[in-house]
Order: sequence, then structure tokens, then C-alpha cells
Amino acid sequence: MNSYSNKSDRFDWTLTLILLLMFLTSCIAIYSAQSTGQYKVNFVKLQVMWYIVGAIIISITIFFDSFQIRRLAWILYGFGLILLLAVYLAPTSIAPIRNGAKSWFVIPGIGQIQPSEFVKIFLILALSRIITVHHEKYVIKTLKSDFVLLLKLGITAAVPFGLIMLQPDLGTGMVILSIVTGIILVSGISWKIILPLYGAGATFATFIIYLVLAKPELLEKYLKVKSYQFNRIYSWLDPYTYSSDSSYHLVKSLSAIGSGLISGKGFRNGEVYVPEAHTDFIFSVIGEEFGFVGGSIVIGLFFLLIYHLTKTAMETNDSFNTYICTGIISMITFHVFQNIGMTIQVLPITGIPLPFISYGGSSLMGNMFAMGLVFSMHYHHRNYMFSSNRTLSV
Repeated sequence: MNSYSNKSDRFDWTLTLILLLMFLTSCIAIYSAQSTGQYKVNFVKLQVMWYIVGAIIISITIFFDSFQIRRLAWILYGFGLILLLAVYLAPTSIAPIRNGAKSWFVIPGIGQIQPSEFVKIFLILALSRIITVHHEKYVIKTLKSDFVLLLKLGITAAVPFGLIMLQPDLGTGMVILSIVTGIILVSGISWKIILPLYGAGATFATFIIYLVLAKPELLEKYLKVKSYQFNRIYSWLDPYTYSSDSSYHLVKSLSAIGSGLISGKGFRNGEVYVPEAHTDFIFSVIGEEFGFVGGSIVIGLFFLLIYHLTKTAMETNDSFNTYICTGIISMITFHVFQNIGMTIQVLPITGIPLPFISYGGSSLMGNMFAMGLVFSMHYHHRNYMFSSNRTLSV
């Protein structure tokens, strides 16, 4: 009898266990973070609510197989662009400017919704469909066909990236770039194209860093970069010089994590006040109260998640699913590396949450939708085990 003969065997229990551990970690860390008295809202209850919503999203997504998701990819991508345009054009009464960015809708009775968190997943689906259909059309690869594919991917990613940068939201823009970078690496495009492309990208990034440090006025004038974004770079390089201003968060985060030492101060025994501890700086709370051991356990959970996603990508015989997994892996890896890195001064501070751990409805729903896609791959794997994939045209 086939190992996928019943629904229980087809369900991804390993991913369920990982998400359950993430849920418990999130609730414990947020409960401790909000105990400072600064907050009047019970974020733990809200996080539980968002996890329930996320579970509903997974339970719906799991019943869509690869063929159906492919058909929905462009619809979801277009819907995401409409949301980004709506945020940009909406009055500030609906989409207020906060921390210098206009990135959220405020919905009475629900809270803030950030469309870009969903657009990241919609973009992954669109890029995955483009690559899959392209390879079905161009069975024999040439440099010309690879250039065509690269152009398709670039245009598709450039539109949401441009709208996100208009908000401006540099952190999410960087996530978009990481998603595109990861997917291109496994897209089958010749390395004769990829190596010069990435080399040019690295050179350009180096040039931008030089301008930030030596000629920031040029970036302000021609690229409309805000001054507070420069301060993030300066405060990252020399946090104690800017400790009363832009690097206040970083100095407090370093103090909290450093004081946690090996085993931490204990649950709810944190002494260092860290602003936004329940969201972007949740790892600072974990580092202070549970020390190096607690931080290592959290990082280990993400290693397990990435390993499981990689295993899923390698086991599926549907290339569309492989590209989706690659996009999700790139997105989560960048989020984790950037979020934890910014709390320990390895990277500059950006408004990027720690997936599944930080408080945030939009982020959690977007990530749970991504996990729903992975659950679907496992659940419907039998459907494609002995048959060729059905084809679609772009």
C-alpha cells in the first residue's frame, strides 16, 4: 500500500511540530516583553488570535494542489499590486505615515494590515510560475532563452519592489531582492549570465555604501533617500556615539543580550528596557532572559525549519513547488539573519520582524500562508508521483 494512502500520512506532522514550538516560543517571549508596563494591550492574546487565523489560512491553502495554485498565481500577484497602489494612494486617515513610511492600512476593530507581507508570497508564486512555464516552452536552453527568462523575472519583481520603495520600506525591499536572488540561482539560468549579473550587483552595492558614507547628499537628491535611513547606517557602525538618538535601540539591545550571558537571567527577570521588544527586538528579550542557550535554541528551530523546507523542495517532483520552496527559504533565511543580526550589531537596523516569533498579524499571516503552500505540497505529493505535470501558458 502506498505510504500516502490516507490523509493522516499525507499531512506534514514535522512542520506542524516546528510551528507549534515556534508558537510556544513566541507566546513566552511576547509575554515577557510586555511585562515592562509600557504596554496596555495584551499582545499575547492578539498573537494567539493571529496564530488561529494563520491556522485557518493553512487549512484552506492545503486543499489547493499545485495545478490550482499555478492558475491563481497571476491573480494573487495582481491583487497584491492593487493593495500596494491602494496604500500609496490612500489618505493618511486610512494609511497613516508611521516611522517615516506609509506601509499599513488601519482597519477599525482589526488593527494594522501591511500588504507587502502578503505581496512577498504572491511574488514567489508569480516568479515560480514564470520559470516553470518558461522551461516547458523552451525545452532546449540557449543564452537567448535565459536572457528572456531573466527579463521576465526582473520586470515581474521590479513592479512590487518599486511600489514598496515608494512607501518607503527599505527592509521589505531587501527581502524582495533576497527572494529574487534565491529563485534566480535555481532557475536554470546559465552561470555565464548569473556571475556577471551578481558581480555587477555586488559592485553597485559597494558603490552605494561608499555614497552613504562619503556622499550622502547625492543619494538624498537623486534617489530621494531619507536622512533617517542614513542614521541607521551611522548608528550601526558607531552606536555609542549616537546612543541618545538613532542607535538607542541597538545600544539597549546589546546591553540586554550581553547581560544574559550563557543561561540568562530567567523568565520575566529582564532588567534592560528595549523599545519595541515584542516586535522587531524580540530576540533581545530571549537573549537577556534565556541567554546564549535560549538564543541558540531559537536559532536551532529556524535551522530545523529551513532544513525541512529544503528537504521538501528536493523530494517534490513538481518543479513549480521546488521554486516556491526556494523563494520561501530565501525569504525566511534573510528575515532571520537580518533580524537577529541587527540586534547584535552584525547588520544595520531595519524594520524586519523575526518570523513566527515577533508580534505582528500581517507578518504572521503571510508566513502562515507560505507554510500552507508547503503543507499543500506534502498533502498532494501523491497526485504527481507517477504522472507528468500539467502545463499552462503564461
